[in-house]
Amino acid sequence: MDIASQLKRGISRQFSTGSLRRSGKLSFKRQNSFDPRRNNLRFSFGRQSSLDPIRRSPISDEGSQLAVPENLDSTMQMLFLACKGDVEGLRDLLDEGADVNSIDLDGRTALHIAACEGNVDVVKLLLSRKANIDARDRWGSTAAADAKYYGNIEVYNILKARGAKAPKTRKTPMTVANPREVPEYELNPMDIQIRKSDGISKGSYQVAKWNGTRVSVKILDKDRHSDPETINAFRHELTVLEKVRHPNVIQFVGAVTQDIPMMILLEYSRGDLATYLQKKGRLSPSKALRLALDIARGMNYLHECKPDPIIHCDLKPKNILLDCGGQMKVAGFGLIRLSNISPDKAKLLQPEMLDRSSFYWAPEIYKDEIFDRSVDVYSYGVMLYEMLEGIAPFHPKPAEEVAKMMCLEGKRPTFKSKKSYPPELRGLIEECWSPESVMRPTFSEIIVRMDRIDANCSKHGWWKDTFKLPWL
Repeated sequence: MDIASQLKRGISRQFSTGSLRRSGKLSFKRQNSFDPRRNNLRFSFGRQSSLDPIRRSPISDEGSQLAVPENLDSTMQMLFLACKGDVEGLRDLLDEGADVNSIDLDGRTALHIAACEGNVDVVKLLLSRKANIDARDRWGSTAAADAKYYGNIEVYNILKARGAKAPKTRKTPMTVANPREVPEYELNPMDIQIRKSDGISKGSYQVAKWNGTRVSVKILDKDRHSDPETINAFRHELTVLEKVRHPNVIQFVGAVTQDIPMMILLEYSRGDLATYLQKKGRLSPSKALRLALDIARGMNYLHECKPDPIIHCDLKPKNILLDCGGQMKVAGFGLIRLSNISPDKAKLLQPEMLDRSSFYWAPEIYKDEIFDRSVDVYSYGVMLYEMLEGIAPFHPKPAEEVAKMMCLEGKRPTFKSKKSYPPELRGLIEECWSPESVMRPTFSEIIVRMDRIDANCSKHGWWKDTFKLPWL
């Protein structure tokens, strides 16, 4: 008999405590032929965990008949008896050696189940057998939290008198009213392992593990869940990240919005362009061109997003990441909130938050004017200059002074290494950082021109270096 047939046969039979009694006792010594944990089968005991955002297969409170596979192991038998309120059957099972604190697939104990159903006598029995009063299921719910949620006040008072802590509210500003409205990207916080010793401040991305996979995670400080501006910024970033998919754009993994603290998870990156440039200095022309092409492709995708383009507004080496496969990924978009003037025009929503020390800002942003997608092209030109020259514009002047020189005075740095790379690249940079936004090329045009430069240089033997990133 195949597994599907066994499963169908097992579920079709009704489980009852009477069928398990032999001479007044329950016997569970027979070898189990059906283990729900091995087969990853879930079935409902009735009321679910108070914190389960999905509440799988809910069953009505009164008059429900539970159809349960036969040959359950002792853990599932114990939880079922706790649900039915069968004190004698549960006592027999515990006397035969069943662990009072054993859990099911969701981390639920018999005490959780009894608290949900309001079975007072079962709760008293379990507590007399040293049931863990503070055990938490996979969603972080305790027996006391479940009892309070379902209005089982007598059970809740018993647990509280034994030292159970009053359950705290775990609602977030994004908690949905109906479990069916939980976003598809929602992740279980219990699956996320964060290294507390990293010393990275909350609000910035840090390394974590999600189901054994390395990711970057941003944790929203618990103290800021009541700050409307912080929550609006979190929502905006999440909305933007959720809709983008491109090999040269950082990949959104998921988020935690129904639990505190709220989090955003992105794919893991091995470093950023700013760190690499500080370490290596000037890049070879072929290497700079290939990295710049990755960035241009990612930015072109963002600018061509429908129905509304995504304007980065903070394109700089720190926001260009390297994935484990060696591709450059555009990150950091969605952090700056804009006021849309038209489909192609925007203005900063909070200009007072602008960091005046960044020389990557286009003059329109620096002067708080209406702007379009070309502000990212300006930033791209400054980055390309830095990659080819190995130094920041007007080095070693302070960044704030450089920003003022470039945005207010219209000055541009000189090309000191222009003989080491094709003149077409210099011309492209000059067009990208043009003071006039209409003179700047689009990223689709930049890709075509850079592909042409790359092909011409390869044909005439200009590229002699081997392209290999040292951190791979």
